[in-house]
Amino acid sequence: MGRNTRKRRTPMATKAIAASAALALGGGGLIWANFYASAHEENSANQTKSAGAQVATIQCPDVGQQLTDVPDGARQGVDKELANLDKQISEAYTRLASTRQAQAGDSGFVNNAILGPLKSKRTAAIDRIGINIKRVGGQAPDNLTQMAECKGMAADANTTDGNGGGGQNNDGQNQGDQNQGGQDQNQGGQDQNNGGQDQGQDNGGQDNGQGQGGNGGQAGNGPAANDFINIEDVQPNSRNLPNGLAANGDGGSTGTFTTECGTNENENRNSDNVIVAPGVSNGAQHQHDYVGNQNNNAFASDQDLENGQTTCQNQGDKSTYFWPVIRVQDGSDDVDAGQPGGGQDSNVGKIVQPAEAQLKFVGNKTSDVVAMPKALRIITGDAKSFTNGLNNANTSWTCTGFEDRQVTDKYPLCPEGSSVVRLSNFQSCWDGQNIDSANHRTHVDFVEADGSCSNGFKAIPQLQVRLVYDVQAPQINNGQVQNAFAVDSFPEQLHKPITDHNDFINFFDENVMNQMVQCINSGQDCK
Repeated sequence: MGRNTRKRRTPMATKAIAASAALALGGGGLIWANFYASAHEENSANQTKSAGAQVATIQCPDVGQQLTDVPDGARQGVDKELANLDKQISEAYTRLASTRQAQAGDSGFVNNAILGPLKSKRTAAIDRIGINIKRVGGQAPDNLTQMAECKGMAADANTTDGNGGGGQNNDGQNQGDQNQGGQDQNQGGQDQNNGGQDQGQDNGGQDNGQGQGGNGGQAGNGPAANDFINIEDVQPNSRNLPNGLAANGDGGSTGTFTTECGTNENENRNSDNVIVAPGVSNGAQHQHDYVGNQNNNAFASDQDLENGQTTCQNQGDKSTYFWPVIRVQDGSDDVDAGQPGGGQDSNVGKIVQPAEAQLKFVGNKTSDVVAMPKALRIITGDAKSFTNGLNNANTSWTCTGFEDRQVTDKYPLCPEGSSVVRLSNFQSCWDGQNIDSANHRTHVDFVEADGSCSNGFKAIPQLQVRLVYDVQAPQINNGQVQNAFAVDSFPEQLHKPITDHNDFINFFDENVMNQMVQCINSGQDCK
């Protein structure tokens, strides 16, 4: 596992985090399938135990996170196979969401028609990963072949390993009732028939019925009523994920450097991810907003990025900053309604441009910082946290005027006059050698609780991203959501707030980077 997943994870801490941030699947018109325990139940500790348990999505082991040592010569082939695994899961989820009647009439349908074929496809892709690695003299992890089998995530799943589940208490607050303003938001297994309307998903989890599913067309793919919380009901300073700690403080290097790159007024978006899936079109299966470098797509080389145009006021900053878009599901379509990354991947609704996008670099509580190397790649958060668990999750949702109250597994309902805020504090410890790693995690790390870097890592400027959105709070009535907002996601992640993430590739001019370091280490606030 990566260094940023290996620490601060005592059994008691893991249990506490899972108990306070495990995710509920109920509500919002989700499509449930009857899922019966498979013949291999005894080999899967978290397999659904009882016949007829309800399944909302598909959970597969994340092969990419196990690949911590892939030779450079195998990276391209391995990345393409990892993207292929993502596509296989999405296709299986689409079939799960579109076959409700067949599942109701056949207790073995999910296993035989969905999970079984998926395992066969994954086995072949994983074998090809191993071949790519061995071909250049590397060695694939021994457990890869054991990661082919997937399972259904039930609506009432509640595990202590960080994987999915119900019964979240949201940062120390009991959300079992979810009573907001007198509205009973308890989604635990309620009838999702929505007044007799058929919630069958004929198009990858969407009914495109302009609200047929109660939230403007998204229907069974989320978000659900239980994914929202009134920000005034959140306790101050209750965010409890160990990732994403702010590195700056009143000691060490106390300066700041702010770069102004706009809010994507150019509407530069695509559903690629040049970090995770280089050379793969639609590798993210959800749209990203880009600010800074304008050459960012799946096929961009480092030279392309270094020679690209930038939206940053400081033309010495050609870095690329990108994050999944937010959409309002009010029944309207955006330009990608029928396209990959949009409607074809269950991302529907009107994309909302941030009202503000603040990009700030800060220092370290205990030491000076060193310059980031050119082309350093950092991903913070996990686009698959809903099914992967919390090891790499790093989300902070809040509202203007309430930023001491942050939630990780809920979208905030902001009062009138207050705007939605997304906060991301990046990893700010670097191994001193690599600009990337095979799983895109192990070359960087988060600071320890005291602000220091462990294992000989060096402190680098910490990127802190603050995004503000002027979106109205959705209406939640009788467990149904109307005019919801949500981040784009992989289809099987059901647009859960815990899947929020943020990406950065450093292409600061060397002189500007040195100015940043000097500014931060000398305690100045610079732009």
